[in-house]
Amino acid sequence: MKKYNLIFLIIVNLIFFQAIFAQPDAEFSGKMKWGEEYKEPSNSYLSEILGNDGTGFYALRRQIKGGMMTGGSPQKIYIEKYNQNMKLRKSKQIDLRYKKKKRDFEKMLYLNGQFYLFTSFNNMAHKANYLFVQSIRKKSLSLSNRIKKIAESPARDEYREGKFNFHVSKDSSHVLIYSQLPYQKKRSERFSLQVFDDNLDKEWEKDIQLPYPDNRLSITDYRVDNNGNVYLLGVLYENSSGFLRRNTNYRYIILAYTKDGEESQVYDVNLAGKFITDLTFRVGKKGKLVCSGFYSEKNSYSIKGTYYFQIDPLTSKVSNANSKEFEFDFVTEYYSNRRKRKAKKAEEQGDIKRSAELYQYSLNDLILRSDGGAVLIAEQYYVERRDDNQFNNGGFYNSYSYRSNRFQENTDYYYHYNDIIIVNIKPNGEIQWASRIPKRQETRNDGGYYSSYAMAIVRDKICFVYNDNGKNFGARKNNRRYGFNGSNSILALTEVGIDGSVNTFPISSNREQGIITRPKVCKQIGKRKVAIFGERGKRFKFGNLEL
Repeated sequence: MKKYNLIFLIIVNLIFFQAIFAQPDAEFSGKMKWGEEYKEPSNSYLSEILGNDGTGFYALRRQIKGGMMTGGSPQKIYIEKYNQNMKLRKSKQIDLRYKKKKRDFEKMLYLNGQFYLFTSFNNMAHKANYLFVQSIRKKSLSLSNRIKKIAESPARDEYREGKFNFHVSKDSSHVLIYSQLPYQKKRSERFSLQVFDDNLDKEWEKDIQLPYPDNRLSITDYRVDNNGNVYLLGVLYENSSGFLRRNTNYRYIILAYTKDGEESQVYDVNLAGKFITDLTFRVGKKGKLVCSGFYSEKNSYSIKGTYYFQIDPLTSKVSNANSKEFEFDFVTEYYSNRRKRKAKKAEEQGDIKRSAELYQYSLNDLILRSDGGAVLIAEQYYVERRDDNQFNNGGFYNSYSYRSNRFQENTDYYYHYNDIIIVNIKPNGEIQWASRIPKRQETRNDGGYYSSYAMAIVRDKICFVYNDNGKNFGARKNNRRYGFNGSNSILALTEVGIDGSVNTFPISSNREQGIITRPKVCKQIGKRKVAIFGERGKRFKFGNLEL
């Protein structure tokens, strides 16, 4: 009898995996191969893949007392070297102490084949935070003996002030270190800019004071171009009620600092007749600023369509401006029939309040095409708070205490990472097409640790790798889409073609591998290769995805 039960279970499993890996569009032509499994140091997590040099790739690991979810600063950091077969060749702990004083880890950069470690030390006696840099010997992964102080920032409070932010130019020839100067009551926004070359020798620095109150301006992005010019993207609020987006109480500005910071310019970004909800930019050919994002007819949380334009920093002239409303079927693709009918009626009646728009999308990337066009990528992301109020006087069960007659509240946070939108834009600013990848990811109290996606560009395709539910492959009742929540998990790949076509394939079973993939860590490390990272408990391994 036991023999027949075993045979039955084998048959059921075979049918299950065939259903999961049924190809919904076309056959996946790439290869997926997992490497060896390893045990990670206690309370550590892999933070990022730093870069590759042809012999393999390097990764940064952090160790935090109490684990990653405590939000503490790293107690130890490690740099790890993996070969082309995803095998760990060397792991080296980096000492954060200097002359018996502990420094805080800030950043590790890989510039032109050289690793640099940035650390800071908060000197409370001098009320300043110092930034240091050291190179790392690639062969031994050990720190050089030479340590150099390259920046400092005023800091009256070691936890809230004196922080440093970094950005590297597209060609890795320049590094921007940006720090916000301490808040002063009734004073304007102030910050410091320092630009370095690829040997980390300082080219120029400047302290900036803007004509905006500190509680009305929020800097959301900062970039340095290949010539060492700096551009900051800011959200300017109409009043001092705090950085809360209420309806349409804000607008975007771009701050430009050129010619070694000697010249400055402020661009007030606007779209005639439309409210810009989200904006991102890149520095394109001939130094032009390429801007794109979303607009709305309702408020700051929904989007009606997309736009594109360029700004010439020399003349302030706007060119190639274009916008396009998303088609009704695109917006309502996953609506229920009843909801779609209501939205259609609202559109026909010109009812803007009840018309269909997309909600809670975050701009993740703007990719500049070689022909002067661009590709905009966004993902639906939001955090949902759920409170469970429990009275502990016998009326309702409470897991904490029965000793006091009062309400207690249990709070859970649900992290939603859903559909991905891809917008392709011609060099003249015309919106060529918009595509949508259906995705549902909901996890609780984990910051979306296993959610979102990794991206790779392979010739004329953009590839997205993410965790999905195995039930989404094969036959589905009423075309239902199942969400990823950590169980029944597979690794999926979606290819978006040059014409906007979308093809999705399952490429690996997380259950079968005994891990869960972490897409936010995965990274393209070659023209057709993506390093896939997965872990479960204290075990982890890398996979080699060839596209």
